[in-house]
Amino acid sequence: MSTSLIVISVIVTLIVAYIIFSYKKMKNIPDAPKSDKIKDLTDKNFQHQVKNNISLVDFWASWCVPCKMMSPVLNELAEEVGSGVQVCKVNVEEYQSLASMYAVRGIPTMLLFRNGKEVNRFVGVKSKEFLLDQIQKIR
Repeated sequence: MSTSLIVISVIVTLIVAYIIFSYKKMKNIPDAPKSDKIKDLTDKNFQHQVKNNISLVDFWASWCVPCKMMSPVLNELAEEVGSGVQVCKVNVEEYQSLASMYAVRGIPTMLLFRNGKEVNRFVGVKSKEFLLDQIQKIR
């Protein structure tokens, strides 16, 4: 076997090992404590909660690493937004019907509602500043 093939095999093995190690480390990230100002939505209270104000609804799952990364951002956002704006969460594992109804294909997905109507949608990890800016645009 040639020396270059051995070197390439070792490098590929190290990269794969690093990816596996990183994934396992990220998967074990503890959940951030949820702010008291964030509302948990269900299929029973969803429409009532989003119908009369501005609502940012986060569709998430407990196994989703990007969702865990969004949790502290949403906690800060919930503490900063004023009256008339609420931050909510929907667990897609428990309420698959809501995820299906709103065509949520990947998580985290955040839907921005104004008076019960979806006005915007964001997929993936977003900054608090980005979300605040999007909320300000529809006020």
